[in-house]
Amino acid sequence: MRHPLRLLCILAHPDDESLGTGGIVAHYAAEGVETYLVTATRGERGWSGPAETYPGPTALGQLREAELRAAAAQLGFREVTLLDYMDGELDRADPATAIGQLVSQLRRVRPHVVVTFDPHGYYGHPDHIAISQLATAAVVASADADFLGPEAPHRVAKLYYLAPTAAAQAAYQATFGDLVMRIDGVERRAMAWADWAVTTRVATDDYWPQVWSAIACHRSQLPSYSALRDLPDEHHRSLWGSQTFYRAFSTVNGGRALEDDLFAGLR
Repeated sequence: MRHPLRLLCILAHPDDESLGTGGIVAHYAAEGVETYLVTATRGERGWSGPAETYPGPTALGQLREAELRAAAAQLGFREVTLLDYMDGELDRADPATAIGQLVSQLRRVRPHVVVTFDPHGYYGHPDHIAISQLATAAVVASADADFLGPEAPHRVAKLYYLAPTAAAQAAYQATFGDLVMRIDGVERRAMAWADWAVTTRVATDDYWPQVWSAIACHRSQLPSYSALRDLPDEHHRSLWGSQTFYRAFSTVNGGRALEDDLFAGLR
């Protein structure tokens, strides 16, 4: 009997799973693919309200973990694992330790496909960039029989990076505002992927209401929830109705023809 296909998303914060991968998770979970999530932090510093109402990292972390688990249930994740890193400090984590933790998850779950952030971290967020680098290194190390650990090596068949296009970013920023961070004295903004560089586009139109329900679980991050709730269906569809990726590597397929399935070559 053939084992079911498995998808693992390795991300940085609560809400990344909904805003970044919600469409594909709902889509593949509905198909019977086993979907798993590893989130590196609890987003303890991601407070969008007035500074004087910030509840502190412990309380906010507990709240955001609860929001994450509610959103994950909406999307159909089978399991959520948190790595306990502090929000905003992932790029300062000990690489050997963090990679070892991810290797343990990869060898336990044994996914066929892994999805993480692209090397730009969408808009230069240091945590997003760090999880991209750590996840990529862990995918390589997981297949190495000499990499220390009690679990049997596991070779991932396909690794994908989130690859938002200019059109997708325009729709997102029209809804949520300008994405900008000032890091090391430099202003970082969203970086779109050229359409020709995108390797994979997955249609998720049928699942945008489910994605929106998951996003709505993250109420601490949605000060404009009522306005977002009242968006026309077509605007929601433009936000969540299609997802684009860059195939960083694959052991089962290749070429420049646009994929419409993360599991192309595996079915």
